[in-house]
Amino acid sequence: MRYRVLGGTGIEVSTYCLGTMMFGAVGNPDHDDSVRVIHAALDRGINFVDTADMYSAGESEVIVGKALSDPRRRDAVVLATKVHFPMGEGPNRGGNSRLWITRAVEDSLKRLGTEWIDLYQVHRPDHRTDIEETLAVLGDLVTQGKIRAFGCSTFPAEEIVEAHAVAERRGLRRFRTEQPPYSLLARGVEASVLPVAQRYGMGVMTWSPLASGFLTGRYRKGQPIDLTSGRPALTPHRFDPTIPGNAAKLDAVEQLVALAEEIGCSLPELALAFAAAHPAVTSVIIGPRTRDQLEGLLKGASLVLDDDVLDRIDEIVPPGTNLYQPDGAWRPPFLTDASLRRRPVGDRAAE
Repeated sequence: MRYRVLGGTGIEVSTYCLGTMMFGAVGNPDHDDSVRVIHAALDRGINFVDTADMYSAGESEVIVGKALSDPRRRDAVVLATKVHFPMGEGPNRGGNSRLWITRAVEDSLKRLGTEWIDLYQVHRPDHRTDIEETLAVLGDLVTQGKIRAFGCSTFPAEEIVEAHAVAERRGLRRFRTEQPPYSLLARGVEASVLPVAQRYGMGVMTWSPLASGFLTGRYRKGQPIDLTSGRPALTPHRFDPTIPGNAAKLDAVEQLVALAEEIGCSLPELALAFAAAHPAVTSVIIGPRTRDQLEGLLKGASLVLDDDVLDRIDEIVPPGTNLYQPDGAWRPPFLTDASLRRRPVGDRAAE
């Protein structure tokens, strides 16, 4: 496994990062089996593990903590987790406020069974909280030794720029990393997020390289898709082939499958190698549920895509193009809340 420096932190991390969203009730509920998968990844040279407090309501962090209970393993791992999403009922149980982050980091440290977190990430923007407030508390956590560095996840380019401007203006520590969705079918971040990350010297760890399963080869054009089980049952609108957007994804998949076969690799191997080839990307997050899935994803770790192959990919899915909006991707409140786009009725006329 090759290692790359995570932005300006000086921390060296493996080119593949082990994502743990599938460990726990949402994916693999067997703690012992999940621990074995984590250990297998570490034994193969992965030293970067990413989790979040909200994955299976904290259960994923507990599993990761069990896997790293041996101090030798913990010392060898760069451990990342996240904060933002609600963790329970009632007010002040989520978001990016000083009040919540101060509580949430203690909860994560306890579940992970560690004294420090190497990379603490703000999972999504929070327009209820001034970014200065968020940066200030994260800087305090670095000073206290509870975290080593901090970053953001799924932030649009303009939010990243604003955060860096505020940090410079106020003399605060700044985001060192960004974790965006990025795949052969979702290349939108190439237009601004990845260039902005490069400009600020940020490390980038990408999620959903297999595009919610579309790049596993499991879903193919002309073949029936069971919308009553698995991931399609949770978001059928993402998989229904009668929807034009899904049909476009399936068309692209067929061309990508043909390209993978031509160069002698699998579609997942092509997908991971593509994400790792971008100069802004430090590490690609893989999210296996089982040992077999882990081994399948690691099989293509040495694959190198030459310029001719990357040019062919650009013809299939043009640079900066999203064939779908990744599940869980952040959407600005101005798009989701109609009242923010509409003046009061009595104030809409020109005269």
